Amino acid sequence: TRKIIGALLWLSGQAVGGGLFLLIIILLPLLSADPMGTFAAMAVGAVIAFPAMVVYLTFPRLLDRYAPEPWYALLLALTWGGFAACGFSALINSVVGAFGSTGEMLSVVISAPFVEEFFKGLMVLGVFYFLKQEFDGVVDGIIYATFTAIGFAATENVIYYAESLHGGSVFDLAMTVFIRGFLGPWGHPLYTSMTGIGLGLARESENKFIRVVAPFIGYGCAVFLHMLWNGTAFFAGEVFLFLLPLWFLFVAAFVVMVLVLVARRGRIIRAHLIDEVALRHISQAELDYTVSMFGGFTAFFRRGRKGAELVRAIARLGLSKWHTARAMRGQNRTVSMDFIIPLRGRIAELRAEGASPVG
Repeated sequence: TRKIIGALLWLSGQAVGGGLFLLIIILLPLLSADPMGTFAAMAVGAVIAFPAMVVYLTFPRLLDRYAPEPWYALLLALTWGGFAACGFSALINSVVGAFGSTGEMLSVVISAPFVEEFFKGLMVLGVFYFLKQEFDGVVDGIIYATFTAIGFAATENVIYYAESLHGGSVFDLAMTVFIRGFLGPWGHPLYTSMTGIGLGLARESENKFIRVVAPFIGYGCAVFLHMLWNGTAFFAGEVFLFLLPLWFLFVAAFVVMVLVLVARRGRIIRAHLIDEVALRHISQAELDYTVSMFGGFTAFFRRGRKGAELVRAIARLGLSKWHTARAMRGQNRTVSMDFIIPLRGRIAELRAEGASPVG
């Protein structure tokens, strides 16, 4: 029932927000002085932005090597960011920006951070609540936030690239691609990941206060970082280029933090599967394979789809036992407990079918 309600809400939001987005990108060029030139510039922008988006997606997919998130959930996040979140945000920011020079400042520095992070964060919140069995903790919050934000950024880049080409020159387009596509492509993923981290902490914590407060603090951090970037770019002008090294240091620190969290997840899986090795439900070699850096990818190449499924099932078993232990400490009920026995059964079936990558 929860999944059905979530699906209906996603479809409704996508219909309204995506409809607004399509209306904007079709209606505004038609009302311009050069409709065909505008559409041609948008086509060029799409050719540049969307292939780059595919490249950017490889980073979160590599991070998501333990119990990878289902493709349909990641696709929902990506398309929500690229259509619905863009449509709602574009409408509100355009209304705010219509009030002259003051409106432009308010739109860029105030409205955009609050509105865009709200609508991107809605998708992460949706996965957190409606697909809770696919949302294990902080790492998953970052993964879903990154997919949503990359979809949003790609669509936004199409518009920026089109404006720079149609309103300027090829040089203007090259500079925009350099700044947005090479210097700052991880801006939106960084902001929205703060919301994902807040929701991830709410999922992992046994403290009721943290479960309530962490998502709001995460959203506040997302808005602050977004506002800091937009405000610096808007007010500092040329000085903005000199501040880029500081921004890169911040992004590098964030990447290191994510890598540490991913490594922590591997340790959690290992710790909760030691007894499974003792009971001979899995072998020590299979456990080592599961928590290795590219275990899932290698298992796929060695044993095909079933090999990758076995590694995912083993990782999911470890995470389910982690959830169960956490819930028991907090005297809570968790659906993860219901997955443990079926996962053991599926692992036994796959091993009997020769799916083990070390067998």
